[in-house]
Amino acid sequence: MPLLARAEPSPFALRILSALVMAPVAIAAAWFGSPWLGMLTALAAAVMAWEWARLCRGGPLGVSGIVLILAAVAAAVAAALAGAGIGIAVAVIGAAIVFTIARHKRDSEPRWFALGLLWIAIPCVLLLWLAQPREIGPRTVLWIFAVVWATDIGAYLIGRQVGGPRLAPRWSPRKTWAGMIGGAGCAALAGWGTARLVDTSALPLVLVSAGLAIVEQFGDLAESVAKRRFGVKDTSGLIPGHGGLLDRLDGLLAVIPAVALLTLIGGSVLTWR
Repeated sequence: MPLLARAEPSPFALRILSALVMAPVAIAAAWFGSPWLGMLTALAAAVMAWEWARLCRGGPLGVSGIVLILAAVAAAVAAALAGAGIGIAVAVIGAAIVFTIARHKRDSEPRWFALGLLWIAIPCVLLLWLAQPREIGPRTVLWIFAVVWATDIGAYLIGRQVGGPRLAPRWSPRKTWAGMIGGAGCAALAGWGTARLVDTSALPLVLVSAGLAIVEQFGDLAESVAKRRFGVKDTSGLIPGHGGLLDRLDGLLAVIPAVALLTLIGGSVLTWR
């Protein structure tokens, strides 16, 4: 009698299992700070740069891909050791070098190489900058994680359950307006919970968190545009249920600069009243 075929886990189950593995590592690094957060950020920058280089070149890294990875790591390390200003400078110089090498090597998309480096490296630099204040830094990073994760969960579950009109069918046919609203609602709940935990005014944090949920989902859409441009579904197959690390962190890469801008304008969002 033939053995029964083993049932394959659902994509949602794979997402949960992947999150259970990755989330504790990110939370611990954020909470304990230096040097762990810097090391994890540099590692993430390297992996995302590797995925982006393969995406742009259709597989092999080549010289331009190797330089792209080195520049992304160098920007994160510079930010951890010397500050955000130096990290951003390294990222910009690295993007210029990557663009020049990619054009010299006749790679088909030198501008995408350079833009991808900035898209990956600058949020990594700004994350380390946001994490620096001893009292509020780790809490800020954990709040950012909570908003992004709540947005992803809400958009995925509510979008699948409710369906309805597509948000941007030409860029990402699976995303719906219901998913965006659900993601914003879950992010607002994450903001409310954070306000209770850090003993601050709830309304500003709820409103900002909901707004960041929209930013997060447009970051996701931006990566979808890039993947459609290069004709791929995922940036890699590293994470079961998610694809690549870039597929998992694309929204985070959009949220971090938004939070950094708000912080520059009005101080730490967690202290707003």
